[in-house]
Amino acid sequence: MGTSGSGPGSGRGARRYEGAEHAHGSPGRWTPRALWHSLAHLFVPHEHDAAERVDHALETSRAGMRALWISLLALGVTAVGQAAVFLLSGSVALLSDTLHNVADALTAVPLGIAFLLGRRPATRRFPYGYGRAEDVAGVTVVLVVAASAVAALVESAGRLLSPGDMSDPLVVAAAGVVGFLGNEIAAVVRIRTGRRIGSAALVADGLHARTDSLTSLGVVLAAVGSLVGWSLADPLVGLAIGLAIAVVTYSAAKRVLARLMDSVSPELVERASRALQEHPEVRSVDAVRLRWIGHALRAEVELGVLGGLTLSRAHEVAHEAEQRLRTELPRLEGATVHAHPVDAAHGIR
Repeated sequence: MGTSGSGPGSGRGARRYEGAEHAHGSPGRWTPRALWHSLAHLFVPHEHDAAERVDHALETSRAGMRALWISLLALGVTAVGQAAVFLLSGSVALLSDTLHNVADALTAVPLGIAFLLGRRPATRRFPYGYGRAEDVAGVTVVLVVAASAVAALVESAGRLLSPGDMSDPLVVAAAGVVGFLGNEIAAVVRIRTGRRIGSAALVADGLHARTDSLTSLGVVLAAVGSLVGWSLADPLVGLAIGLAIAVVTYSAAKRVLARLMDSVSPELVERASRALQEHPEVRSVDAVRLRWIGHALRAEVELGVLGGLTLSRAHEVAHEAEQRLRTELPRLEGATVHAHPVDAAHGIR
């Protein structure tokens, strides 16, 4: 009876911001479970999709570009400094750390291209716009990071078979601290911005940078091992760093590939369904389908409404349902709502 559709650039309904809430135990009480959740929150990409507000596509792409420039500068300076120290010291642990810092810096290129493409308007050939470029960039990020993990593992295994002494271990330790700081800056900027604008690719990139910030401290351990005369410390730390990168690469790959498969948080679907069911003239919510296109959501909804409604009123109900969706899902960019008649007594179409 009624269908309401909207796309990028259409008028938006009222929006609501709700702070994310995390139940990790009662306030002021630290339990082992609460501590575990707090630590996991640093490394696991949580689904805050329905609880954070995002601006329109142009503003989100600008935010993404700012995050990339800041992190690129931090990682670029870090990688150059570490490379210079590696040439002086020959530390394979530092080489591993430098390699994936370089990889992190390079991933800004495909992500930057994706954010720029995302600003382009939809066309007949790409009727949903170019938001999917972010997901393609996410795949590129995962491949580049995986390559850095392989390079680190190969180099460290070779040094393990042929151990050598590290020159200037104190300088190497200082380079490890610099690596930690540079990666943590990049991680914080990318993860916060990625979660705020809903970019899985940017979050995946930030999570890898966060792991790098901790593995950079492994370089300090390698330097300490060299100081006490344990030559195997350097290659062993290099192997540990490579394995840590591989683990995070796997986690990031799952998130990015899930987005490519149109995966969404079940919480989003539940919230959308509840919002629609609360409409006084909606008798049934028969289907709610959501999908991400870049960092924006699109919805397809089928509703059952009273059969006695006029065509005009059914159309209005569809529009009202869409506005309810926009209120509950701040990242919703477009929705198609189909309303069909339902018998009031028997619920028959």
